[in-house]
Amino acid sequence: MAGNTKTSRKAARYAVPVAVVGLAAATVAMVPAFANAGGPDLPKITAQQLIEKIAASDVQQLSGTAKISTDLGLPKIASGLLGGGGMAGGSADPEEKIAQLANGTHTFTVAADGPDRQKLTFLDGKDEYTLVHNGDDVWGYDSKSNEVFHEKQQGGHGTDGKGGKSGKGGKEHKTADRMPSTPQQLAEEALKAAGPTTDVSVGETAQVAGRDAYQLVLKPKQGGSTVGSVQIAVDAKNGVPLRFQLLSSQGGKPIVDAGFTKVDFAAPAAGTFSFTPPKGAKVNEGAGHQERGGKTPLDALPGFGDLAGAGGDKGERKVLGEGWATIARIDSGAGKGLKDLEKDKNAPKEAQQFLSSLGEKVSGKFGEGRVLSTRLVNALVTDDGKVYVGAVTKDALVKAADANK
Repeated sequence: MAGNTKTSRKAARYAVPVAVVGLAAATVAMVPAFANAGGPDLPKITAQQLIEKIAASDVQQLSGTAKISTDLGLPKIASGLLGGGGMAGGSADPEEKIAQLANGTHTFTVAADGPDRQKLTFLDGKDEYTLVHNGDDVWGYDSKSNEVFHEKQQGGHGTDGKGGKSGKGGKEHKTADRMPSTPQQLAEEALKAAGPTTDVSVGETAQVAGRDAYQLVLKPKQGGSTVGSVQIAVDAKNGVPLRFQLLSSQGGKPIVDAGFTKVDFAAPAAGTFSFTPPKGAKVNEGAGHQERGGKTPLDALPGFGDLAGAGGDKGERKVLGEGWATIARIDSGAGKGLKDLEKDKNAPKEAQQFLSSLGEKVSGKFGEGRVLSTRLVNALVTDDGKVYVGAVTKDALVKAADANK
C-alpha cells in the first residue's frame, strides 16, 4: 500500500451512496441480470488472493443501476414503523429514506466520482428520491412532497486536498457519512469482521451485471448464529465488489442482497452531481439526526420509551461472546419489561399490538421474558427490563440470559 493518498482513494470507493439499511439490513430480489446459471471459466484464485484483490482495487468512478430488497421477516406493524413515516426532518430527510430500506424492494441509479461526489436516485414507482453529495453540500430531494433536505459543512471528508487526513480542523459530513452502503462498503465491513471465528473460501464464479466475478464466501465457525454465510461477488478484472449477499442459517431467500444490475466504470458525465432546488420546493436545513436525539422509529410507539434504556443514557451495556455469536446485554435500569405492558390496561393500543405481533414467551433460570424475532437479529426482553440482542438464535439468547442473570 502506498501511503495516505492511496489509502484515502481506497476508502473513498466504499463511501459511494448505494442504498442499504443499516445494513446490514437489505436484500436485493434475484433477477437474471445478477447471476447466470453456470459461472464463467476464470483462473483459479485463493481466498487470500481474492481478499488482496479487493484491497488493491482503486476504482473511484462508476455509474450504474442496482436493486435492493429487505427480507428481515418483520410483522406488518413493525414494517410500517420502519417505513420512516412521521419522523422529524421532512420526507426529504436521508435518514427517513434509509429507514424505508428495512422493508421491500428498491431500484436506484448510482454515480460516483471520488470521495466528495456521489449521487443516488431511487426509482420506486412514479416518484423519485435523489440524494447528492457534492463537495461540502449534501442534498436530498423528494419529488412527491417537493421537499429538499440540505446540509452544508466545511472541511469535506476531513482530507487535506491531497488525499491525506486534515490536521487543521477538517470535519466530516454528518449526513454524507450516514449515506446508504454499496456492495463495496458492505464487503469491506464484512472483511473487517472476518477473524478467527470465520471460515473464508472461494465459491463458484458468477456473472454480475454482465461482468465476470469471483465469489468470496465467509461462514461462521461458531454455532448459534442466524447468519449462514456472506457471499461477495468480486469483479474479476478490477476487484470491485459487485454484489453482497447475507444468507440465513435457516435457508430461504437472502436476508441481505445488494448488487448492481448495470455498472460502468467510466467517469460520470460532467454536471451529474450538480443540484439546484426546484422552484417552489421547501428546503429543510440542518442536522436532523442530532435534533432527533438519536431516536428510532420504535421510540415513536407510546409505552416503549423506558425499555432497553430508550430515550436515556442510564442503561448499562455489556458485550457477551465474540464474532458471529456476539450478544449485547442491556440493562435499562428501569426495572420494566414487556410483561408490564402486557398487564397494563392503560397501555396504548399500538404498544399492545406490537407486543402481540412480535413477542414469543420464553423462560429459564433468568426468569421469564419474550423474544422479539427477525430473520437476522433477535432480542430477548426479560420481565425485569434487561435486553439480550444479537444476530443469534433464540436458544443462544436464553443461554446467555441464564449465564448472566
